[in-house]
Amino acid sequence: MPVYPATIAERVEHELEIRRSRFLTHLVPVSSPEEADEEIARIRKRHWDANHNCVAMVTGTTGDQARSSDDGEPSGTAGIPMLEVLRRRGMTDLVAVVTRYFGGVKLGAGGLVRAYGAAVSEALDHATIVERRALTRATFAVNHAEAGRFDNLLRDWTRSHDAVLGETRYVARAEFEVWTPADALGRLADDLAAWSQGSVAPEPGEVRIVDVPA
Repeated sequence: MPVYPATIAERVEHELEIRRSRFLTHLVPVSSPEEADEEIARIRKRHWDANHNCVAMVTGTTGDQARSSDDGEPSGTAGIPMLEVLRRRGMTDLVAVVTRYFGGVKLGAGGLVRAYGAAVSEALDHATIVERRALTRATFAVNHAEAGRFDNLLRDWTRSHDAVLGETRYVARAEFEVWTPADALGRLADDLAAWSQGSVAPEPGEVRIVDVPA
């Protein structure tokens, strides 16, 4: 199964103090470079009085788009170390802005590299990671009287098979949607048959990249 970069569930702010300088990290999940630029502009406006608002961003399903900015720090001491943390941690669709309020003590090039890298790394430690997988959509329907039982069974099944329970539609019958790894489709079919005495079978559909809480 292909491995895709992960992202985060919601924005995170984390502060780190090093030799009287404050490093405030903002991690924001985004869906495009344009959305990342909007978030960067908001953060820079909010922290207009900071000495630096350094940036690293990675976007795209495979993390193929990346950009960084030192925002006035010595070249290569801020944006690139931040970006390397995002790459090393396997992240995408994420922008990191580290706002620095200078405390009067110079850190030197090596100290800056370590500080900006640590600021992003520590913030990621506080984030809720969302993994992404290529999953196959499988649908089936049951009578309304059986819906509650199947819902409970499927919630347990998805947790143990790296799958995700999708939308349930209550129309003439209860229509379930499960996003599952392709190699688990056979097991899903077997289990549905066992739960229904052979009367229910999944119908495979499209393949999509789906967010899965880590």
